[in-house]
Amino acid sequence: MLKPAESMRMNGAQVILKMLELHGVRHVFGLPGETTIGWYKEWREHSDIEFVLTRDERTASYAAEAYAKITGRPCVLEAPSPGITHCTPGITEAFLSSVPVIFFSSDIPINQDKKHGLTGIDQTRLYDSICKESFVLTNVKDIPFLLRRAFRVATSGRPAPVHIRVPINIYGEEAEINDLYAEPEYSHYPAHRPVANHSKIRAAIDILIKAKNPAIVCGQGGLISKASNVVLELAELLQIPVGTTTPGKGTIPEDHPLALRVIGGRGGMEYSNQYVHDADTIFFIGSNTDSAATDHWKLYGDPNTKTFLHLDIAEAHIGNNFPVQVGMVGDARASLEYMVELIRSEHPDLDRPKVDLNPVKKTALDKVFNSNIPMPEGTLSPVRLSQVLDKIMPDDAVVTSEPGVSAIYPSALLTFRKPGRRYITNYSMGALGYSVPACIGAAFANDGPVISFTGDGSFGFVIGDMETLKRSGRNVTVILTRNDTFGWIRGEAILLDDVDEPWSTDFGAVDYVKVAEGFGFKTARITSEADIEPILSDAIANPGANFIEIMVPSQDKIIPFVPNWVRAAREKNLPCFY
Repeated sequence: MLKPAESMRMNGAQVILKMLELHGVRHVFGLPGETTIGWYKEWREHSDIEFVLTRDERTASYAAEAYAKITGRPCVLEAPSPGITHCTPGITEAFLSSVPVIFFSSDIPINQDKKHGLTGIDQTRLYDSICKESFVLTNVKDIPFLLRRAFRVATSGRPAPVHIRVPINIYGEEAEINDLYAEPEYSHYPAHRPVANHSKIRAAIDILIKAKNPAIVCGQGGLISKASNVVLELAELLQIPVGTTTPGKGTIPEDHPLALRVIGGRGGMEYSNQYVHDADTIFFIGSNTDSAATDHWKLYGDPNTKTFLHLDIAEAHIGNNFPVQVGMVGDARASLEYMVELIRSEHPDLDRPKVDLNPVKKTALDKVFNSNIPMPEGTLSPVRLSQVLDKIMPDDAVVTSEPGVSAIYPSALLTFRKPGRRYITNYSMGALGYSVPACIGAAFANDGPVISFTGDGSFGFVIGDMETLKRSGRNVTVILTRNDTFGWIRGEAILLDDVDEPWSTDFGAVDYVKVAEGFGFKTARITSEADIEPILSDAIANPGANFIEIMVPSQDKIIPFVPNWVRAAREKNLPCFY
């Protein structure tokens, strides 16, 4: 922590920029507006922080959320007052996903909204419910204190966004600043690593050692805590299989003998879901046990027939949906490190039978890969697409995806062989139009290739930011799985609600390849299974912007890895992968 020896006279824009630099900020995602010009003037002249211009504030908010997920650092988002409402999707996803975003929104002068000044709205009240804090900069002298607070609040405990409202006059007003310093520990997250109650950790150890058929289930909290190594160490020590939720995918290497891979209602396969259903003890790590991860809370069967343990930084998550015998509030990595230390010191002769799930996983994957279900005319198998990508995907690649057919198949079928957060989804809120913006954030956060799975329903939200991707100069590949419908809703309606033909889901055909060509992408259309590998390989090898279109069946024609859909498909004698 460095403090200046003497005060300096600075304007608000200069102080904000300096405080961001002191916190190690390298990129800011945003969109210009009249209320932000005063900031940009100082930015251009005095700061090397890279401004990533997007074409939509919603895109900027999702890009910032994905960037923070990958880098492990809070990301800065900024938006002008006319676009303030457009950032709510990304901030909501960040809030529910425990992702720290420092969100600056510029504004007209305070109280001018009461005169009905153009773009005036109570921004603070708007964002208060989806941020840990939402406050207003009212004078320049307070900026260093409030920005230190913003980074501290965003990265401590359960990470989440902080909103900072900046009236236009603040950028130009000056003050003597004598506290221009940062607190370095809040430049990354988790900023602090509290260890859970020691006696509860001991109680959990006793239960895990005595359990006959335990399983660990990791949500994205394990990735947030960067707990991959110690999760694997604990699993190997006690020979306990590890499943992950879809957002937790990659917590441990998915080809490890103890890796169950994804479980739950969004990409969980029959073998993995059955395993945790039959387990006598479930140890949740960094999971909020939401509906998607638990197949609407039915995944574990009768909760009274098994033992639940839960470790999470957010006390509100523990025991929220399942009766917990031992609840531990603490950082996942630090608490598990202590747990492993206790096991090694107090149970030195522990000898557990080796568990190897790889044969079971291989059988399940081979069954899917060799199923050869006939595809509807004019479509290709999304299974084959995922199978090929899994074969050629570099270890340093990041994959972004979103709800729908574009996410379900890679969630189930891609194998991440190195631990870490390289599969980026938005299954906390689940709104459409996420993957391409997340690709932008990932491209600035990661040196390797970024592969974005999107559907045409989602792609329609974000086509304008294909220009942003092209301008980035990064190695990005957008894979459009096209079926000319909002397929998830169509699938729900037909499979679960017995609607014969949804009237609200289908839309007209678009030549998306021509659209992508117009933005300067290198394009290709996959029209046969033989095309898949050469086209994917060529795109990933090309260091610029790539776009691939493939026609796939809608979810009501070939049913993907969604347990309640599969149950309905079997009753209706419809083809499904499971």
